[in-house]
Amino acid sequence: MPIIFEGATISGGISIEPSQLTVPGAPTIGTATATGTTTATVAFTAPASNGNSTILSYTATSSPGGITGTLSQAGSGTINMTGLTASTSYTFTVTATNAIGTSSPSASSNSITTDTPVVPKKAIFGYGNTGSVTAITNLVSDTGVVANDTSGVGTARAELAAASYGTDKAIFGYGSGGGAQSITNLVSNTGVVATNTTGVGTARWALAAAGYGTDKAIFGYGLDAGYTMTSTTNLVSNTGVVATDTTGVGTSRSDLAAAGYGTDKAIFGYGTNWPPDWPSSPAAAVSMTNLVTNTGVVGNDVTGVGTGRGSLAATSFSS
Repeated sequence: MPIIFEGATISGGISIEPSQLTVPGAPTIGTATATGTTTATVAFTAPASNGNSTILSYTATSSPGGITGTLSQAGSGTINMTGLTASTSYTFTVTATNAIGTSSPSASSNSITTDTPVVPKKAIFGYGNTGSVTAITNLVSDTGVVANDTSGVGTARAELAAASYGTDKAIFGYGSGGGAQSITNLVSNTGVVATNTTGVGTARWALAAAGYGTDKAIFGYGLDAGYTMTSTTNLVSNTGVVATDTTGVGTSRSDLAAAGYGTDKAIFGYGTNWPPDWPSSPAAAVSMTNLVTNTGVVGNDVTGVGTGRGSLAATSFSS
């Protein structure tokens, strides 16, 4: 049997031309998926043409940033991307490389956003009643270890409320100490309590507070200086500035609790309803709740669920 070589001419004038070696065709982009704060995956399908030379690797490139990830194989696959920036949107393109060179990029992928880092939270206990009111505070580490007393700053008082604000700070506010108070004390992101900020809004105690809207806070409800229940609320900006009174919504009550929920909302719940002729008439524990939107708007009463009770506590927790 005769052997025919590329480039040879056989009888009849038929020639056998050598195969043309080229760069591969562009891969087909697949789905990009965020897998963490700095990582993602990018799927692709191998091109129809490898340029008559085995594909050696594929490279995904991010936009923005031009960050690259490489997968060394000939066929379709998924590229792992690292070194991305948290909370950032990206798209990706993929190229194929053989011995001759690198292909044109694929079309851009879908847009992904890397995850937001989870920052370990610390906590602080502050103020209260030891037989007389105090301004002592105790810091709590992000592993739940409570520190010894820190000397009190600001007006000693009890039955106040506190909440986080500004993503990494906190605020104590209102309370009872020599009468109903409306003063506040800001807490830095290192747990340092500031001196009194002049009170804004109705002085009151036995109120509640919670964070809302990712970086703001709200104080609400309580008993005023005349022992009258109120449903007044005061919003706190993400710089710790307390706003003037917002007209109350829902049932006036005291000794309630509040917490953030759903990433950016809050809820007031339960509490004690004191009749005008108390103590001739007994106080009534209630179980209604009031939702707070991510813009700080308090909703009307939601019918209570569970046992009505006052002097309780509430906090957020993750699933």
